[in-house]
Amino acid sequence: MKHQGIKSFGYAILAAVAAMTAHGQQQAPTPQPTRVILISLQDRKLALVEGGQTKKVYTVAVGKPSTPSPEGTFTIERRVVNPTYHHGNRTVAPGPKNPVGSRWMGLSKAGYGIHGTNEPNSIGRAASHGCIRMAKGDLEEFYELIAVGDQVRIIGQPDEQTARLFDQATPIATESKPATEMAKAESAAPQSKPAQNPIQITAQYAIGPTR
Repeated sequence: MKHQGIKSFGYAILAAVAAMTAHGQQQAPTPQPTRVILISLQDRKLALVEGGQTKKVYTVAVGKPSTPSPEGTFTIERRVVNPTYHHGNRTVAPGPKNPVGSRWMGLSKAGYGIHGTNEPNSIGRAASHGCIRMAKGDLEEFYELIAVGDQVRIIGQPDEQTARLFDQATPIATESKPATEMAKAESAAPQSKPAQNPIQITAQYAIGPTR
């Protein structure tokens, strides 16, 4: 009888420990990302928020109307230094003529990413095939501040958070360019049909060593 009592007592302790563990698992809060990359398409700006504090704000280029940037929540899946550009039969080695610049940060949305550009005047405009473009200095600084797994939120319409982060009064680049200059640029640019699927264009942008 004494041994049975000891066994029963032992089972009771194990059951209590199991119940406490299960309760602890149920009460554990869902971990929140400590670093978030917030992109406002209307403001054409990117903010790096860490621990609830805004660390950096950059002006960027976003997708043009025919090939808009995707909206939603994604993650950084790939980081590439000095990517090689491939599109169709065209290949561009790393360097100043590379269309995606010196860094590529691929998103969990296949074919889209944050990268540089060989058209620095496009920064601040709706000019890309859907990716987010950054100026070279900003890009290389930003690249060192983020990691694979960081959350990326791309927002189309401004909300309370973007209003706090970004200066709504700052005019966007397209508004400051004279209409005559814009007309000349449009007439000089080669005419082509809008891409029906921006992913098919951007999916091959970055091929190179990952890091």
